Amino acid sequence: MLFNTPIFFVFLVVFLLFYGFVFLRHTPRIYFILVSSLVFYGTWNYRFIPLLVGSAVIDYFLAQAIGNTSDQKRKKLYLSLSVLMNLGILALFKYADFAIQSVADLLATLGYQADLGSLSWVLPVGISFYTFQSLSYTIDVYRGDMKPRKGLAEFTTALAFFPQLVAGPILRARHILPQFHKLPVPTWDMVRNGFLLITIGLFKKTIADLLAAPAAMAFDGGAVSLLETWTGVLAFAGQIYGDFSGYSDMAIGIAMLIGFKIPLNFRLPYFALSPVQFWQRWHISLSTWLRDYLYISLGGKFNRIRNVMITMLLGGLWHGAAWTFVAWGAFHGLIIIATHQLGNSAVFAGFAQSQQFFNRLVKWVMTFYLVLIGWVLFRATGLDNAWDIISQMHGLAGTLPDASSKALLIFALTAVALLFMHLIDYVVLNKTQQWMARWWLFWPLLILIQAFCLLIGEPSNAFIYFQF
Repeated sequence: MLFNTPIFFVFLVVFLLFYGFVFLRHTPRIYFILVSSLVFYGTWNYRFIPLLVGSAVIDYFLAQAIGNTSDQKRKKLYLSLSVLMNLGILALFKYADFAIQSVADLLATLGYQADLGSLSWVLPVGISFYTFQSLSYTIDVYRGDMKPRKGLAEFTTALAFFPQLVAGPILRARHILPQFHKLPVPTWDMVRNGFLLITIGLFKKTIADLLAAPAAMAFDGGAVSLLETWTGVLAFAGQIYGDFSGYSDMAIGIAMLIGFKIPLNFRLPYFALSPVQFWQRWHISLSTWLRDYLYISLGGKFNRIRNVMITMLLGGLWHGAAWTFVAWGAFHGLIIIATHQLGNSAVFAGFAQSQQFFNRLVKWVMTFYLVLIGWVLFRATGLDNAWDIISQMHGLAGTLPDASSKALLIFALTAVALLFMHLIDYVVLNKTQQWMARWWLFWPLLILIQAFCLLIGEPSNAFIYFQF
Protein backbone atom coordinates (compact mmCIF):
# COMPACT_ATOMS: atom_id res chain seq x y z
CA MET A 1 0.00 0.00 0.00
CA LEU A 2 1.67 3.18 -1.21
CA PHE A 3 1.20 6.61 0.36
CA ASN A 4 0.60 8.12 -3.08
CA THR A 5 -2.40 5.95 -4.00
CA PRO A 6 -6.15 6.47 -3.49
CA ILE A 7 -6.47 3.16 -1.60
CA PHE A 8 -4.08 4.40 1.08
CA PHE A 9 -6.09 7.58 1.62
CA VAL A 10 -9.20 5.44 2.01
CA PHE A 11 -7.28 3.33 4.53
CA LEU A 12 -6.14 6.49 6.38
CA VAL A 13 -9.63 8.02 6.54
CA VAL A 14 -11.13 4.78 7.87
CA PHE A 15 -8.29 4.47 10.39
CA LEU A 16 -8.74 8.05 11.66
CA LEU A 17 -12.51 7.62 11.99
CA PHE A 18 -12.20 4.44 14.05
CA TYR A 19 -9.26 5.77 16.05
CA GLY A 20 -11.01 9.05 16.87
CA PHE A 21 -14.60 7.91 17.43
CA VAL A 22 -14.68 4.18 18.18
CA PHE A 23 -11.53 3.17 20.04
CA LEU A 24 -11.40 5.75 22.80
CA ARG A 25 -9.42 4.00 25.54
CA HIS A 26 -5.69 3.40 25.69
CA THR A 27 -5.45 -0.38 25.35
CA PRO A 28 -7.98 -0.75 22.49
CA ARG A 29 -6.23 2.08 20.65
CA ILE A 30 -2.84 0.40 21.00
CA TYR A 31 -4.17 -2.84 19.57
CA PHE A 32 -6.05 -0.99 16.84
CA ILE A 33 -2.86 0.80 15.73
CA LEU A 34 -1.00 -2.52 15.84
CA VAL A 35 -3.56 -4.42 13.78
CA SER A 36 -3.88 -1.55 11.30
CA SER A 37 -0.10 -1.36 10.94
CA LEU A 38 0.15 -5.10 10.32
CA VAL A 39 -2.64 -4.92 7.74
CA PHE A 40 -0.80 -2.02 6.08
CA TYR A 41 2.45 -4.02 6.08
CA GLY A 42 0.75 -7.23 5.01
CA THR A 43 -0.54 -5.70 1.77
CA TRP A 44 3.02 -6.12 0.43
CA ASN A 45 3.68 -9.60 1.74
CA TYR A 46 1.80 -10.95 4.74
CA ARG A 47 4.33 -13.78 5.10
CA PHE A 48 6.86 -11.37 6.64
CA ILE A 49 4.55 -10.22 9.45
CA PRO A 50 5.87 -12.95 11.80
CA LEU A 51 9.43 -11.76 11.14
CA LEU A 52 8.52 -8.20 12.16
CA VAL A 53 6.55 -9.27 15.23
CA GLY A 54 9.17 -11.85 16.18
CA SER A 55 11.93 -9.25 16.10
CA ALA A 56 9.88 -7.00 18.37
CA VAL A 57 9.08 -9.77 20.87
CA ILE A 58 12.68 -11.03 21.13
CA ASP A 59 14.18 -7.55 21.53
CA TYR A 60 11.51 -6.63 24.09
CA PHE A 61 12.40 -9.54 26.34
CA LEU A 62 16.14 -9.12 25.78
CA ALA A 63 15.86 -5.48 26.87
CA GLN A 64 13.92 -6.61 29.95
CA ALA A 65 16.69 -9.09 30.73
CA ILE A 66 19.38 -6.42 30.28
CA GLY A 67 17.54 -4.04 32.59
CA ASN A 68 16.84 -6.63 35.27
CA THR A 69 20.39 -7.85 35.81
CA SER A 70 23.42 -6.17 37.34
CA ASP A 71 25.81 -8.77 35.97
CA GLN A 72 27.81 -7.01 33.26
CA LYS A 73 28.65 -10.27 31.49
CA ARG A 74 24.97 -11.16 31.25
CA LYS A 75 24.17 -7.69 29.95
CA LYS A 76 26.76 -8.11 27.20
CA LEU A 77 25.42 -11.57 26.39
CA TYR A 78 21.84 -10.31 26.02
CA LEU A 79 22.96 -7.34 23.95
CA SER A 80 25.07 -9.62 21.75
CA LEU A 81 22.03 -11.81 21.15
CA SER A 82 20.04 -8.75 20.06
CA VAL A 83 22.82 -7.58 17.74
CA LEU A 84 23.26 -11.06 16.26
CA MET A 85 19.53 -11.47 15.71
CA ASN A 86 18.96 -8.11 14.03
CA LEU A 87 22.11 -8.08 11.93
CA GLY A 88 21.69 -11.78 11.20
CA ILE A 89 18.22 -11.15 9.77
CA LEU A 90 19.65 -8.37 7.61
CA ALA A 91 22.55 -10.55 6.51
CA LEU A 92 20.34 -13.47 5.47
CA PHE A 93 17.69 -11.54 3.61
CA LYS A 94 19.71 -8.65 2.23
CA TYR A 95 23.36 -9.65 1.89
CA ALA A 96 23.58 -13.45 1.56
CA ASP A 97 23.23 -13.52 -2.24
CA PHE A 98 25.59 -10.55 -2.57
CA ALA A 99 28.22 -12.37 -0.51
CA ILE A 100 27.77 -15.60 -2.48
CA GLN A 101 28.07 -13.80 -5.81
CA SER A 102 31.11 -11.83 -4.62
CA VAL A 103 32.88 -15.06 -3.64
CA ALA A 104 32.01 -16.60 -7.03
CA ASP A 105 33.38 -13.51 -8.80
CA LEU A 106 36.58 -13.65 -6.77
CA LEU A 107 37.07 -17.33 -7.59
CA ALA A 108 36.46 -16.58 -11.27
CA THR A 109 39.13 -13.86 -11.13
CA LEU A 110 41.53 -16.45 -9.71
CA GLY A 111 40.67 -18.87 -12.52
CA TYR A 112 38.17 -21.08 -10.72
CA GLN A 113 34.67 -21.28 -12.13
CA ALA A 114 32.22 -22.14 -9.38
CA ASP A 115 28.44 -22.14 -9.43
CA LEU A 116 27.62 -21.40 -5.79
CA GLY A 117 23.92 -20.91 -6.44
CA SER A 118 21.85 -18.33 -4.58
CA LEU A 119 19.20 -18.12 -1.89
CA SER A 120 16.99 -15.81 -3.99
CA TRP A 121 15.08 -14.69 -0.91
CA VAL A 122 12.58 -11.87 -1.21
CA LEU A 123 13.75 -8.77 0.66
CA PRO A 124 11.13 -7.83 3.30
CA VAL A 125 10.01 -4.23 2.86
CA GLY A 126 11.31 -1.93 5.59
CA ILE A 127 13.65 -4.50 7.13
CA SER A 128 16.62 -2.11 7.13
CA PHE A 129 14.59 0.42 9.08
CA TYR A 130 12.82 -1.62 11.71
CA THR A 131 15.88 -3.73 12.56
CA PHE A 132 17.90 -0.56 13.27
CA GLN A 133 15.03 0.90 15.27
CA SER A 134 14.64 -2.25 17.36
CA LEU A 135 18.39 -2.61 17.86
CA SER A 136 18.70 0.96 19.15
CA TYR A 137 16.29 0.08 21.97
CA THR A 138 18.40 -2.74 23.39
CA ILE A 139 21.57 -0.65 23.01
CA ASP A 140 19.96 2.29 24.86
CA VAL A 141 18.88 0.00 27.70
CA TYR A 142 22.36 -1.55 27.84
CA ARG A 143 24.02 1.88 27.98
CA GLY A 144 21.62 3.06 30.68
CA ASP A 145 20.19 5.81 28.48
CA MET A 146 16.69 4.49 29.21
CA LYS A 147 15.02 1.87 31.36
CA PRO A 148 13.25 -1.07 29.73
CA ARG A 149 9.62 -0.21 29.09
CA LYS A 150 6.79 -2.34 30.36
CA GLY A 151 4.23 -3.33 27.77
CA LEU A 152 5.00 -5.73 24.94
CA ALA A 153 2.01 -4.48 22.92
CA GLU A 154 3.23 -0.87 23.10
CA PHE A 155 6.74 -1.80 21.99
CA THR A 156 5.52 -3.97 19.12
CA THR A 157 3.12 -1.25 18.02
CA ALA A 158 5.86 1.38 18.10
CA LEU A 159 8.10 -0.83 15.94
CA ALA A 160 5.28 -1.59 13.47
CA PHE A 161 3.85 1.97 13.41
CA PHE A 162 2.60 2.22 9.83
CA PRO A 163 3.48 5.84 8.92
CA GLN A 164 7.23 5.17 9.20
CA LEU A 165 7.39 1.38 9.06
CA VAL A 166 8.66 0.77 5.54
CA ALA A 167 11.00 3.72 4.88
CA GLY A 168 11.57 5.56 8.13
CA PRO A 169 12.44 7.93 9.63
CA ILE A 170 14.26 5.58 12.01
CA LEU A 171 12.75 6.31 15.41
CA ARG A 172 14.51 6.09 18.76
CA ALA A 173 12.73 4.08 21.45
CA ARG A 174 13.25 6.80 24.06
CA HIS A 175 11.45 9.25 21.78
CA ILE A 176 8.54 7.19 20.50
CA LEU A 177 7.73 4.76 23.35
CA PRO A 178 6.65 7.50 25.83
CA GLN A 179 4.23 8.76 23.16
CA PHE A 180 2.68 5.31 22.81
CA HIS A 181 2.36 5.13 26.58
CA LYS A 182 0.45 8.42 26.68
CA LEU A 183 -1.22 8.37 23.22
CA PRO A 184 -1.33 12.18 22.92
CA VAL A 185 -4.34 13.86 21.36
CA PRO A 186 -3.50 15.86 18.20
CA THR A 187 -3.88 19.63 18.50
CA TRP A 188 -5.41 21.75 15.75
CA ASP A 189 -1.93 23.01 14.84
CA MET A 190 -0.72 19.42 14.49
CA VAL A 191 -3.65 18.59 12.21
CA ARG A 192 -2.95 21.58 9.96
CA ASN A 193 0.77 20.82 9.94
CA GLY A 194 -0.02 17.19 9.20
CA PHE A 195 -2.15 18.01 6.17
CA LEU A 196 0.48 20.47 4.97
CA LEU A 197 3.29 17.91 5.19
CA ILE A 198 1.21 15.20 3.52
CA THR A 199 0.45 17.56 0.64
CA ILE A 200 4.03 18.77 0.29
CA GLY A 201 5.32 15.20 0.43
CA LEU A 202 2.87 14.10 -2.25
CA PHE A 203 3.91 17.05 -4.40
CA LYS A 204 7.62 16.27 -4.06
CA LYS A 205 6.97 12.63 -4.90
CA THR A 206 5.13 13.73 -8.04
CA ILE A 207 8.05 15.94 -9.11
CA ALA A 208 10.47 13.11 -8.34
CA ASP A 209 8.56 10.75 -10.65
CA LEU A 210 8.76 13.31 -13.45
CA LEU A 211 12.55 13.50 -12.99
CA ALA A 212 12.89 9.72 -13.33
CA ALA A 213 12.85 9.86 -17.16
CA PRO A 214 15.91 12.13 -17.72
CA ALA A 215 17.76 10.23 -14.98
CA ALA A 216 17.06 6.90 -16.67
CA MET A 217 18.23 8.29 -20.04
CA ALA A 218 21.66 9.03 -18.60
CA PHE A 219 22.08 5.93 -16.44
CA ASP A 220 20.24 3.27 -18.42
CA GLY A 221 20.24 4.53 -22.01
CA GLY A 222 23.89 4.30 -22.98
CA ALA A 223 26.05 7.18 -24.20
CA VAL A 224 24.34 10.58 -24.29
CA SER A 225 25.62 14.10 -24.78
CA LEU A 226 27.59 16.01 -22.17
CA LEU A 227 24.60 18.20 -21.36
CA GLU A 228 22.20 15.25 -21.14
CA THR A 229 24.62 13.42 -18.84
CA TRP A 230 24.68 16.34 -16.44
CA THR A 231 20.90 16.64 -16.75
CA GLY A 232 20.50 12.97 -15.85
CA VAL A 233 22.76 13.22 -12.81
CA LEU A 234 21.01 16.39 -11.65
CA ALA A 235 17.65 14.74 -12.28
CA PHE A 236 18.55 11.78 -10.09
CA ALA A 237 19.66 14.14 -7.34
CA GLY A 238 16.22 15.72 -7.54
CA GLN A 239 14.46 12.37 -7.90
CA ILE A 240 15.94 10.77 -4.82
CA TYR A 241 15.52 13.93 -2.76
CA GLY A 242 11.90 14.49 -3.76
CA ASP A 243 11.07 10.81 -3.44
CA PHE A 244 12.67 10.12 -0.07
CA SER A 245 12.07 13.46 1.64
CA GLY A 246 8.54 13.38 0.24
CA TYR A 247 7.94 10.02 1.91
CA SER A 248 9.41 11.34 5.18
CA ASP A 249 7.18 14.43 5.02
CA MET A 250 4.10 12.27 4.50
CA ALA A 251 5.12 9.93 7.32
CA ILE A 252 5.61 12.83 9.73
CA GLY A 253 2.34 14.42 8.60
CA ILE A 254 0.30 11.22 8.99
CA ALA A 255 1.76 10.69 12.46
CA MET A 256 0.75 14.25 13.39
CA LEU A 257 -2.87 13.52 12.47
CA ILE A 258 -2.81 10.73 15.05
CA GLY A 259 -1.06 12.89 17.67
CA PHE A 260 2.54 11.64 17.34
CA LYS A 261 5.63 13.75 16.76
CA ILE A 262 8.31 12.24 14.51
CA PRO A 263 11.64 14.08 14.14
CA LEU A 264 12.54 15.89 10.94
CA ASN A 265 14.52 13.73 8.50
CA PHE A 266 15.75 16.35 5.97
CA ARG A 267 16.83 19.95 6.35
CA LEU A 268 17.67 21.49 2.96
CA PRO A 269 20.60 19.09 2.31
CA TYR A 270 21.57 20.50 -1.10
CA PHE A 271 22.22 23.88 0.51
CA ALA A 272 24.98 22.32 2.64
CA LEU A 273 28.40 24.00 2.62
CA SER A 274 30.45 20.87 3.33
CA PRO A 275 30.12 17.08 3.11
CA VAL A 276 29.91 16.98 6.92
CA GLN A 277 27.03 19.46 6.86
CA PHE A 278 25.35 17.49 4.09
CA TRP A 279 25.11 14.46 6.36
CA GLN A 280 23.76 16.66 9.14
CA ARG A 281 20.88 17.53 6.79
CA TRP A 282 20.33 14.36 4.72
CA HIS A 283 18.50 11.31 6.13
CA ILE A 284 19.07 12.71 9.61
CA SER A 285 17.60 9.71 11.41
CA LEU A 286 20.14 7.37 9.75
CA SER A 287 23.17 9.67 10.01
CA THR A 288 22.54 10.29 13.72
CA TRP A 289 21.91 6.55 14.27
CA LEU A 290 25.26 5.70 12.66
CA ARG A 291 26.95 8.43 14.69
CA ASP A 292 25.48 7.40 18.04
CA TYR A 293 25.53 3.62 17.73
CA LEU A 294 28.47 2.92 15.41
CA TYR A 295 30.88 5.86 15.16
CA ILE A 296 30.89 6.63 18.91
CA SER A 297 31.04 2.92 19.78
CA LEU A 298 34.17 2.62 17.61
CA GLY A 299 35.83 5.43 19.55
CA GLY A 300 34.61 8.57 17.79
CA LYS A 301 37.27 11.26 17.40
CA PHE A 302 40.01 9.17 19.07
CA ASN A 303 40.67 7.54 15.71
CA ARG A 304 38.55 9.70 13.46
CA ILE A 305 39.89 8.63 10.06
CA ARG A 306 39.38 4.92 10.70
CA ASN A 307 36.03 5.36 12.45
CA VAL A 308 34.59 7.70 9.81
CA MET A 309 35.59 5.32 7.04
CA ILE A 310 34.14 2.25 8.76
CA THR A 311 30.93 4.13 9.54
CA MET A 312 30.45 5.39 6.00
CA LEU A 313 31.37 2.05 4.41
CA LEU A 314 28.75 0.28 6.53
CA GLY A 315 26.33 3.15 5.92
CA GLY A 316 26.78 2.67 2.19
CA LEU A 317 26.31 -1.08 2.49
CA TRP A 318 23.14 -0.48 4.55
CA HIS A 319 21.62 1.10 1.47
CA GLY A 320 22.00 -1.94 -0.72
CA ALA A 321 23.85 -5.17 -1.40
CA ALA A 322 26.06 -3.99 -4.27
CA TRP A 323 29.61 -2.73 -4.71
CA THR A 324 28.27 0.58 -6.01
CA PHE A 325 26.81 1.29 -2.55
CA VAL A 326 30.09 0.31 -0.90
CA ALA A 327 31.90 2.69 -3.27
CA TRP A 328 29.34 5.42 -2.50
CA GLY A 329 29.94 4.99 1.23
CA ALA A 330 33.72 4.96 0.75
CA PHE A 331 33.55 8.11 -1.37
CA HIS A 332 31.57 9.98 1.28
CA GLY A 333 33.93 8.69 3.96
CA LEU A 334 36.90 10.09 2.03
CA ILE A 335 35.38 13.53 1.45
CA ILE A 336 34.27 13.77 5.09
CA ILE A 337 37.78 12.88 6.25
CA ALA A 338 39.24 15.41 3.79
CA THR A 339 36.85 18.07 5.12
CA HIS A 340 38.00 17.48 8.70
CA GLN A 341 41.68 17.39 7.74
CA LEU A 342 41.55 20.55 5.64
CA GLY A 343 39.44 22.37 8.23
CA ASN A 344 42.08 21.66 10.87
CA SER A 345 44.98 22.83 8.71
CA ALA A 346 46.35 26.34 9.06
CA VAL A 347 46.00 27.01 5.32
CA PHE A 348 42.29 26.16 4.97
CA ALA A 349 40.97 26.86 8.49
CA GLY A 350 40.08 30.45 7.68
CA PHE A 351 38.29 29.47 4.48
CA ALA A 352 36.36 26.69 6.23
CA GLN A 353 35.10 29.08 8.92
CA SER A 354 34.53 32.08 6.66
CA GLN A 355 30.97 33.39 6.32
CA GLN A 356 31.71 35.75 3.42
CA PHE A 357 29.32 35.35 0.50
CA PHE A 358 31.93 34.41 -2.08
CA ASN A 359 33.55 31.82 0.17
CA ARG A 360 30.15 30.34 1.07
CA LEU A 361 29.29 30.17 -2.65
CA VAL A 362 32.55 28.33 -3.42
CA LYS A 363 31.94 25.87 -0.57
CA TRP A 364 28.38 25.25 -1.76
CA VAL A 365 29.48 24.61 -5.37
CA MET A 366 32.24 22.23 -4.27
CA THR A 367 29.92 20.36 -1.88
CA PHE A 368 27.10 20.01 -4.39
CA TYR A 369 29.51 18.81 -7.07
CA LEU A 370 30.88 16.12 -4.73
CA VAL A 371 27.36 15.06 -3.75
CA LEU A 372 26.46 14.69 -7.45
CA ILE A 373 29.52 12.49 -8.03
CA GLY A 374 28.36 10.41 -5.11
CA TRP A 375 24.88 10.03 -6.59
CA VAL A 376 26.45 8.62 -9.77
CA LEU A 377 27.91 5.79 -7.68
CA PHE A 378 24.58 5.33 -5.89
CA ARG A 379 22.43 5.16 -9.02
CA ALA A 380 24.80 3.40 -11.44
CA THR A 381 24.03 -0.18 -12.45
CA GLY A 382 27.64 -1.15 -11.74
CA LEU A 383 31.09 0.30 -11.12
CA ASP A 384 31.84 0.27 -14.86
CA ASN A 385 28.64 2.18 -15.55
CA ALA A 386 29.53 4.69 -12.82
CA TRP A 387 32.97 5.28 -14.32
CA ASP A 388 31.48 5.75 -17.78
CA ILE A 389 29.04 8.38 -16.53
CA ILE A 390 31.67 10.25 -14.50
CA SER A 391 33.89 10.24 -17.59
CA GLN A 392 31.03 11.57 -19.72
CA MET A 393 30.37 14.32 -17.16
CA HIS A 394 33.93 15.57 -17.56
CA GLY A 395 34.28 15.07 -21.31
CA LEU A 396 36.70 12.17 -20.95
CA ALA A 397 34.65 9.52 -22.72
CA GLY A 398 35.70 10.33 -26.26
CA THR A 399 33.18 11.51 -28.84
CA LEU A 400 29.68 11.82 -27.42
CA PRO A 401 26.40 12.17 -29.35
CA ASP A 402 25.07 15.65 -29.99
CA ALA A 403 22.47 16.96 -27.59
CA SER A 404 18.85 16.85 -28.67
CA SER A 405 17.06 20.07 -29.56
CA LYS A 406 15.24 20.09 -26.20
CA ALA A 407 18.23 19.15 -24.07
CA LEU A 408 18.86 22.68 -22.78
CA LEU A 409 15.19 23.15 -21.90
CA ILE A 410 15.08 19.83 -20.03
CA PHE A 411 18.26 20.76 -18.13
CA ALA A 412 16.74 24.10 -17.12
CA LEU A 413 13.45 22.48 -16.03
CA THR A 414 15.38 19.88 -14.01
CA ALA A 415 17.38 22.56 -12.20
CA VAL A 416 14.22 24.58 -11.53
CA ALA A 417 12.42 21.50 -10.17
CA LEU A 418 15.27 20.75 -7.79
CA LEU A 419 15.49 24.34 -6.62
CA PHE A 420 11.71 24.62 -6.29
CA MET A 421 11.51 21.59 -3.99
CA HIS A 422 14.11 23.16 -1.72
CA LEU A 423 12.31 26.50 -1.72
CA ILE A 424 9.11 24.74 -0.69
CA ASP A 425 10.96 23.06 2.15
CA TYR A 426 12.45 26.41 3.19
CA VAL A 427 8.97 27.91 3.40
CA VAL A 428 7.66 24.91 5.37
CA LEU A 429 10.59 25.10 7.79
CA ASN A 430 10.51 28.84 8.33
CA LYS A 431 7.14 30.27 7.26
CA THR A 432 4.58 27.64 8.21
CA GLN A 433 2.78 29.66 10.87
CA GLN A 434 2.39 32.67 8.58
CA TRP A 435 0.87 30.49 5.85
CA MET A 436 -1.47 28.67 8.21
CA ALA A 437 -2.71 31.99 9.60
CA ARG A 438 -3.99 32.85 6.12
CA TRP A 439 -6.60 30.08 6.17
CA TRP A 440 -8.40 31.54 3.13
CA LEU A 441 -5.21 30.87 1.11
CA PHE A 442 -3.78 27.89 3.00
CA TRP A 443 -6.57 25.34 2.43
CA PRO A 444 -7.35 26.20 -1.24
CA LEU A 445 -3.62 25.96 -1.98
CA LEU A 446 -3.41 22.50 -0.43
CA ILE A 447 -6.42 21.35 -2.48
CA LEU A 448 -4.90 22.82 -5.65
CA ILE A 449 -1.58 21.03 -5.06
CA GLN A 450 -3.32 17.71 -4.36
CA ALA A 451 -5.37 18.08 -7.53
CA PHE A 452 -2.16 18.72 -9.50
CA CYS A 453 -0.61 15.57 -8.03
CA LEU A 454 -3.65 13.46 -8.92
CA LEU A 455 -3.65 14.75 -12.50
CA ILE A 456 0.11 14.61 -13.15
CA GLY A 457 1.38 11.96 -10.75
CA GLU A 458 2.01 8.26 -11.24
CA PRO A 459 0.36 6.48 -8.27
CA SER A 460 1.85 3.14 -9.26
CA ASN A 461 5.44 4.35 -8.71
CA ALA A 462 6.86 2.95 -5.49
CA PHE A 463 9.17 5.00 -3.31
CA ILE A 464 12.87 4.43 -4.01
CA TYR A 465 13.81 3.60 -0.42
CA PHE A 466 11.29 0.74 -0.25
CA GLN A 467 14.00 -1.47 -1.78
CA PHE A 468 16.47 -0.73 1.01
